Amino acid sequence: MSAHTMRVAVLGAGGRMGSEAVRAVESAPDMELTAALGRGDSLHQAVEAGATHVVDLTVPDSTVENVHGAVEQGLHAVVGTTGWDASRLEALRRLLEAHTEVGVLIAPNFALGSVLASAFAAKAAQYFESAEIVELHHPNKVDAPSGTAVRTAELMAQARQSAGVGLSPDATAQQVEGARGADIDGIRVHSVRLRGLVAHQEVLLGSAGEQLTLRHDSFDRASFMPGVMLGLRTVAKRPGLTHGLDGYLDLGL
Repeated sequence: MSAHTMRVAVLGAGGRMGSEAVRAVESAPDMELTAALGRGDSLHQAVEAGATHVVDLTVPDSTVENVHGAVEQGLHAVVGTTGWDASRLEALRRLLEAHTEVGVLIAPNFALGSVLASAFAAKAAQYFESAEIVELHHPNKVDAPSGTAVRTAELMAQARQSAGVGLSPDATAQQVEGARGADIDGIRVHSVRLRGLVAHQEVLLGSAGEQLTLRHDSFDRASFMPGVMLGLRTVAKRPGLTHGLDGYLDLGL
């Protein structure tokens, strides 16, 4: 093993995403899988195995404890688990102020195409009167809307606000509850859960006489692994908290 080999522990290794991450780390010539931890395993096993980096692909109920524990142990963390709302992110930022050498990446989506599509959507959203999102996932997904859709909506809303674009026109006066989807900073987000899907998202943008649709499809969880690998190889060089894989990409938008 080279002195420069990255020692990685995967948390949530028994899940679909976790098992893909285990295979990706084992296949990487510059990485060593030091621990593959499942439900009920302790983070201390990763520490005892000599891990320098952790990949957290667990569940929302345990991710905060996992990541805080990793930071306190001086481990860099790449996190794909959802449930990181504004208050949780702020608490993590405060913790990182006491561990200035540690880097943490929290990414709602590791598919590079999805990250690019969200960035393109934010850029385009300021030029269209109407903007909505449809996200489609497998029925075992526990959160709705998806973290990717929330992140995309937030980026689009920020771009529209900066450009002085108002809310999408909507004359709806009567509706069955939920028919117009979730309201994320003024962007409507609609969630579909359907057997056979993996992870898919459409951003619909419209103005008088035209429509622009930006769609990304992940057909296999292997599509997320290049982003996980990019995160692992970059996180130690970016101390503090980075929210979104776009923070590691030179998008030039």
